Amino acid sequence: MNVKTVYDSGTLTALLSGDIDHHSARKMRRIIDGDIEICRPEKLILDFRRVQFMDSSGIGLIMGRYRLMSLCGGSVDIVNIPQPLERIVKLSGITTLMKV
Repeated sequence: MNVKTVYDSGTLTALLSGDIDHHSARKMRRIIDGDIEICRPEKLILDFRRVQFMDSSGIGLIMGRYRLMSLCGGSVDIVNIPQPLERIVKLSGITTLMKV
């Protein structure tokens, strides 16, 4: 599995791992969205510590969760982005929308 979620005190943390491409992003999306629907967290933390590769599907994954959490009145933080992925995140403009 490429994502493990942990809920604690109003915060849902999604621990992502492996490569994030079109195929894996779809699975991650289903798991995270399902847990958001069940837990109704105030904050979603996307932890990229164990992600080695990410293409534009990863940006879509982040933006979709941002939109969903915004609709629920919540926020998204992105943590532990590996240095090779920092550039794609900065170029996407995500840093202007949420805490990275």
